[in-house]
Amino acid sequence: MINKRLLIKNLLSHNDENSFYDKKQKLSLGSKEGKAKFIKHVCALSNSNPHNNSYIVIGIEDEENKIVGVDFYDDSKIQNLINAYLKNPPKIEYENVPFPRLPRHKVIGLVTIYPNEKTTSLLKNAWKYRKGTIFYRRGSNSMPSEGDFTLNDINIDTVEAIEKNASNNIQLTLDGVFDFINRHKPEYNPQYKVFNEQFVLCWAGKKKIIQGEEFLTRVDIELVNEQVRLFFSALDDVQISYNERSFIITEYIMLGIDDSEKRYPLEKTIIHFKDNGKHDIATEFLFDPPQYDRTIIKHIYENNNVIVNKIENNIALSVTEHEDVFKLPTSYLICFLNGYFDVPTQLKKAKSYIKSLDDKTTYIKYKEAMRVLRKVKYH
Repeated sequence: MINKRLLIKNLLSHNDENSFYDKKQKLSLGSKEGKAKFIKHVCALSNSNPHNNSYIVIGIEDEENKIVGVDFYDDSKIQNLINAYLKNPPKIEYENVPFPRLPRHKVIGLVTIYPNEKTTSLLKNAWKYRKGTIFYRRGSNSMPSEGDFTLNDINIDTVEAIEKNASNNIQLTLDGVFDFINRHKPEYNPQYKVFNEQFVLCWAGKKKIIQGEEFLTRVDIELVNEQVRLFFSALDDVQISYNERSFIITEYIMLGIDDSEKRYPLEKTIIHFKDNGKHDIATEFLFDPPQYDRTIIKHIYENNNVIVNKIENNIALSVTEHEDVFKLPTSYLICFLNGYFDVPTQLKKAKSYIKSLDDKTTYIKYKEAMRVLRKVKYH
């Protein structure tokens, strides 16, 4: 098994991006330009490494090679994006890798692009990039090919050496378990379990009992062998169960108007450990969104839009509107679930203002709402 934290360190030791890896400070998959550039880099790395893995490391300040981190990203549908825009798309995987010096909610994103052995090209137009374009890597740049293109495999030995040097061992695994336990306060009850005598899984969360059922909040789950964060939730309630081969996470969200909040199951994640040293992660979407009186929802939606418009135009909010800002992400989410599909655009207009608030709870709710919106749109 490859220790992903060690792999990232080994990649960064090369300092400059090259034909088998790229580094970014962040991904902007919400914009057409950001999405197109990501697709371009995946296409170029795939074509330049037909017989070995290639990588994109997210959360790195480019000039100084500094590890700054990004938010946890649990979008399991990123492969769908690649499949939709690329002909002969490679298999890709996005993983969240924790680093000790980063804040608890920050990770380094690692995109692995697996060998494809076929020429990859754009299946359709993406921003300014035209359908049929073939990209490849020239040093640290992703370039469009001119004329005939031939797959090249010059990086096999280099990448194999980097990955071998990042192989896990008992000391790294034990260090990872102790590091996880030491990073979490006792009230979060950090613990671990070994699956199939190979995989060490750690998890932590603050326990609470609701109507006789046990839930965890502020949940953190890591696969220690690979130093990959499998799940992270700042606010949601989570139930955990496991058997000898599987670890099951059921995620709930609180939704409601005023004091009528209820807990709704959102998604079930099953991590299944195999005998061949591999694991699968399957997700089952459970969400049945609540429906409310149309008149009430319309009033909430229009009131939220007034607040956002004032924020955009630097108009002072009233005392009541200022209090409503704290509920803006959740109330907008309810509006989206009841048919107001421009909510993501409206929420983004208020992002900078929400992020600047002294109380960071609203910004955390904003990020959680955007994550749920993304999941709901996929399903």
